[in-house]
Parts: sequence; C-alpha cells; structure tokens
Amino acid sequence: MNGETGTVDLSDVKSSSAVDLTDQIHQLPCCIKYNGPSPVSHYFKPKPTGVEVDGLEVKEAHFRGRKLQGTTVSLPHGYSGFVIGKKTIAKRKASDTNGGMTDSWQANAKFQNITLWNHDNLPSKEDAFLRAFHWFDVAKALHKPVTADDMESASNLGATVTD
Repeated sequence: MNGETGTVDLSDVKSSSAVDLTDQIHQLPCCIKYNGPSPVSHYFKPKPTGVEVDGLEVKEAHFRGRKLQGTTVSLPHGYSGFVIGKKTIAKRKASDTNGGMTDSWQANAKFQNITLWNHDNLPSKEDAFLRAFHWFDVAKALHKPVTADDMESASNLGATVTD
C-alpha cells in the first residue's frame, strides 16, 4: 500500500449539465450490504414533523420498520459534495511496482446538502457529523498563509510595558 497514487477527475461536475443530487443525499445509521439499483423512493418517504431542534427542522421516516428522525443541512460555504466512482487506468511507466495500475476516481454527481438520520434521538447540532463541520474552520486557520503583519502582532503579544 505504500506509495500508491490516485487521481480524482472533477471536470464533469464543473459543467452546468452535471447531475445535481441536492436534496437527494441521505446518511442513514445502518449498513446495507447491497450495491446496485433499488426503487428507494417507493418505500422511503421522509416527511416534515413541524418540530424544530437547535434551529434544525426535523423530518421523520421509517426504514425496515425502524423510525428515523433527521434533518437536512447545507454543506459549509465554499464546500461541495461529490458522488465518485472508481475506475482503473493503466500507468505508462513499466517500472511502477504495483503492477502497472493506479486508482482513478471520477465524479458522477454533485450535491450541496445532506439529510442526516438518527434512530432513537432527535437530530441536534451536537451530532458527530455536524460537529465535524467545525474542523473546516480549524483546517482553514491552520493552512492560512502567515503574513509579516501576523508575525509582528504575534511578537508584540509577548512584549511587556515598562516605564
């Protein structure tokens, strides 16, 4: 696994003709061991409840007999979600050690919000998924270029005033 490389091609979703799945992406609290087409819209029908918690509008649905409570949240400003699919392409160098293959991913669709679901509790801003959004601000601060003014103001913080 060391030294493996891969690429993600986002060129198809940058065009206005890309498939937009906004309002159709759901994060369910379960694992489904199936990967293929399914008529989900025939049996999974979320409905608004009229309840609001932490400023989040609560929805209700049932999946395999279990009640789910969820909310739809927008992705943070400046971020987009993508549905990607893996494809394999041949590398050009014969000297590569992983059999001449590399992982390549292609974006098949985009989205701007996601509906998060809980089994036994109402959605809140304390849900782990929503708390993870706070890390975007941390990452932005950590990777922000440091300017000379930033350095000067930081060095002045440690200075003491004497008469």
